[in-house]
Amino acid sequence: MPAPAQAPSGGGAAWRHLLLLLTALPLALALLAFALQWRGGGVDDPATRWPPHTAEPTTSSWLSHRSSSACADILAASSAPTFPYLRGWSFPFDAPHHPKVCVQTSTSAGLDQILPWLFYHKVVGVAHFLLFVEGKAAKPGVAGVLESIPGVKVVYRTKELEEQQARSRIWNETWLAGFFYKPCNYELFVKQSLNMEMAIVMARDAGMDWIMHLDTDELLYPGGAAEYSVRRLLADVPSDVDMVIFPNYESSVEHDDIKDPFSEVSMFKKNYDHLPKDTYFGMYKEATRGNPNYFITYGNGKSAARIQDHLRPNGAHRWHNYARSPNEIKLEEAAVLHYTYTKFSDLTSRRDRCGCKPTKEDVKRCFMLDFDRAAFIIASTASEEEMLRWYNERVVWNDRQLNLKLLRRGVLTRIYTPMAIVQGLRESGVFTSVIAASQSAANDKVPFQKNKTDSELRSVSGRFISSNSRKILSIVEPPFRDNDVSAVPPLSPPGLDEQQSFT
Repeated sequence: MPAPAQAPSGGGAAWRHLLLLLTALPLALALLAFALQWRGGGVDDPATRWPPHTAEPTTSSWLSHRSSSACADILAASSAPTFPYLRGWSFPFDAPHHPKVCVQTSTSAGLDQILPWLFYHKVVGVAHFLLFVEGKAAKPGVAGVLESIPGVKVVYRTKELEEQQARSRIWNETWLAGFFYKPCNYELFVKQSLNMEMAIVMARDAGMDWIMHLDTDELLYPGGAAEYSVRRLLADVPSDVDMVIFPNYESSVEHDDIKDPFSEVSMFKKNYDHLPKDTYFGMYKEATRGNPNYFITYGNGKSAARIQDHLRPNGAHRWHNYARSPNEIKLEEAAVLHYTYTKFSDLTSRRDRCGCKPTKEDVKRCFMLDFDRAAFIIASTASEEEMLRWYNERVVWNDRQLNLKLLRRGVLTRIYTPMAIVQGLRESGVFTSVIAASQSAANDKVPFQKNKTDSELRSVSGRFISSNSRKILSIVEPPFRDNDVSAVPPLSPPGLDEQQSFT
């Protein structure tokens, strides 16, 4: 009977081994967790390669006499960076990536608007920026920062530049003549076209492949590309295509106290070209909400052009060619996000830039779009309380049920990527770092002065005139004549009265 006596002993040994295993396993896991989290002894966390976030220089000491506190607040970095690996990123643009994309703008905005706009487009693949500045953007505290950023060329609107542009071929042609010698938006439209003409030569000299005109309240959205990149989007365009049209989406703000549109706005109204026609016309009245048009401002998008001989602007929204009719395509998913009237202060700022009388007749010679005319009259004649009420009725999307209905039907859409990129750039200290670095460089060397680039501007202007004669404004008559092609102004989307022509 010895066998039965040994059975309990074997079972006890098994239980002891099991208890030992259950005791040792948690201890082993704890040691493993400690080893993985320990940063001494050669375990390298990439986030620790950068300086502590709180050690980044702040701008409050020197911004106080150059810009408002609102600007400093908008550009200030957070204490909890979302994109820690952006810190110290130099945005190398000399890498051999093709195609090389150039964005040109005419602006009088401040750093609080230009820096998020500019660095967002750097992230999405824009290689070169041509900034034609005046007003606030031309002040030393703003322009000095912009000139310090790699890949950025600042062109001042000086008397000399205006004299150079006054000799442009454009003034002797008919395609832009309908906009000459008119105030406000018409004057801006002509100025943008002249700047675009000059930018073609500058972009070509810089080795760019594509050029695009954008305002600083517009962001490119490369929807449909294999990656979130404008460069990749244009790389996939067939080689026989000369121009690519980006339909625009219009911002739909949800409250009236927005301070930083690029970081706070995520809802947009889709363009007519990206909607089924029955949806567009079927939801037109609800989407318009009593405004003159489906969009409160323009609806005909912006375009990018392949840089080539005889290229010319065709107004701020399109490009053209003196030698032939360009082959163009319209993108089915990509868009320009237009952040228009996103701040209540936009009502008064637009009013202050124009000296027209607030009458229905006079505003027609100053503004091209119906909503701009109505907004100017309200801003010129109403009290602030009345303006705020009008702004909430016409601009702010505060009816949640209507918003949900239009979102379900696809008229409205949510786009979060630009918001995330801009917030990440800000929280990582990119904006404050470039401002502080520019100020530090100015203190170490020579104080920035606006006229320091006058000689360079003379060189650029001279090359513009000579290059125009050689490359773009050649007197040699091409076989194609574009005398009947007029500049494309900002246009509203189709109205209900045009429904029959689309069915």
